[in-house]
Amino acid sequence: MSELELREQRTNIEFLVKLGKSGNEIREMLVQVYGDNAMKKTAVYKWVKRFSEGRESVTDEETSGWPATSRTEESIAKVRQIVRGNRRLTVRSTAEQVNIDRERVRKILTEGLNMRKVCAKIFPKELTEELKQRRVCSY
Repeated sequence: MSELELREQRTNIEFLVKLGKSGNEIREMLVQVYGDNAMKKTAVYKWVKRFSEGRESVTDEETSGWPATSRTEESIAKVRQIVRGNRRLTVRSTAEQVNIDRERVRKILTEGLNMRKVCAKIFPKELTEELKQRRVCSY
């Protein structure tokens, strides 16, 4: 669901809250209009509560936690360089070297670099030309 669709649904929720509709009624109306793209029931109730308490904004507030910058092109490049230097490193040791969370490193490896775990080690799903050449046996 796009951010625009979310804002649109939140605006509708705000309007319906002002009309005095219940969370169940609002959810049913959203399903009638948006079908499978309607917000989940828990999200609808969360926004109903917020608007009932006087909230005006339909956009999400900034959240605390890990900064979005931990999965930047720079961190992806650092992880790529470390893994190419030594493929036997664990996710933990790679995370310590790059100084970001292990789960972020795992996501960078699997999603950003298209690698997968083989025997507790990370390898690319598709071999590079260099790795293919290494596999060719010289008889």
